[in-house]
Amino acid sequence: MISFFPNLKSSCMSLLGRAEITPQFMSDRTEHIRDRMLMELSQCDADMQSGIARRVRYALDAQGLWYVRSELMAVLSSAHGETIASRKIADITNLFQHLLPESLTATPASRRR
Repeated sequence: MISFFPNLKSSCMSLLGRAEITPQFMSDRTEHIRDRMLMELSQCDADMQSGIARRVRYALDAQGLWYVRSELMAVLSSAHGETIASRKIADITNLFQHLLPESLTATPASRRR
């Protein structure tokens, strides 16, 4: 009977569209974000991307990648302009959903609520 409740919880969460986040999911999503950041950097000059590419490659987890976004934004802005860079960073930021504590991803306005 006790083993029934975790299965019930998982089933209910699946019906709601929010499956549990497994370590494998986190790892796969983190690697996807890493690949996406490196892809965006590959479109920039080699001298602009070297240090940031190293930080992206060696970031230990999603939180490490989260903090590299601002440097990536600076490089992309120099290469493509601020408007395009901002769109690219927004797309990358969306990939972090469910990977980080809410306190990292919340905007100041949403924290006040």
